[in-house]
Amino acid sequence: MSRTRRAPGPRNSVQDRPARLKLLLRRQRKLLRPAGWVAFAGVVALFGVVVLQSAKPGGTIASLRERIGNATGSAGLRVTDVVIEGRANTPEPLLRAAIGVSKGDPILGFSVEQARARIETLSWVEHATVERRLPGTVVVFLQERRPFAIWQNQGKFVLVDRAGQVVTNQEVAQFRTLPLIVGAGAPAAAAPLLDALTDRPALQARIVAAVRVGERRWNLQMNSGTDVMLPEGHEVEALDRLAQLQQEHAVLDRPLAAIDLRLPDRLLLRPKPDPNGAPAVPAKKPT
Repeated sequence: MSRTRRAPGPRNSVQDRPARLKLLLRRQRKLLRPAGWVAFAGVVALFGVVVLQSAKPGGTIASLRERIGNATGSAGLRVTDVVIEGRANTPEPLLRAAIGVSKGDPILGFSVEQARARIETLSWVEHATVERRLPGTVVVFLQERRPFAIWQNQGKFVLVDRAGQVVTNQEVAQFRTLPLIVGAGAPAAAAPLLDALTDRPALQARIVAAVRVGERRWNLQMNSGTDVMLPEGHEVEALDRLAQLQQEHAVLDRPLAAIDLRLPDRLLLRPKPDPNGAPAVPAKKPT
């Protein structure tokens, strides 16, 4: 009896699958390598053309940037979003105008450094950072100045920061809870005095304004109408002295026009004029 042999069928065992997969991946890599080099060569060629065009008479960095932006914009690299972080008081229309970039603009067609420089000219902005995140996002980080006091000078009111830099003269009334400083040179010298008053809230609550005198020293205008004259360079000691006088003698509750603390070993009190026209009695040192 003869036996019939079956022809061998296709080998589809599980053991053959890894080998086939490796072969397939190897073939794909061989096909992708030429395509990748072609794309890279195209980008290099495009950049070379732009550089050569910009190297002609009249070519500048700005024109180079514009050409690169236009070329890459045609390839789809355009601004899709402008993200602003850290803005609280900077007027948004002024800020966006300073950024100088809108949705749809080529994302490589502008200078982040020039945008940053424009933003930092805005009065509210202390520091700015501009980042370009491909393919289409521009991110702006703001560090705004913090209003520290209201400065009155020559009848005008402006906000100043802790360093004495003018922040803005717009909508100052919104910050009316800030301390009021008055006179030439007040912003640059205000921080030590205002810090000392913050540590002495009982005195701070009575003060209407701190007036810079001769750009050398301070007078404090109290809500009772009394002027407290502080010595130059020794404000903290004088404030402690005033707090003690108030605690022991309630000098700030008396009808005084002025309390002179400029001399460390002497206290001068000037009473308010008598509203009935009687001569004022000279004040004496509290005992």
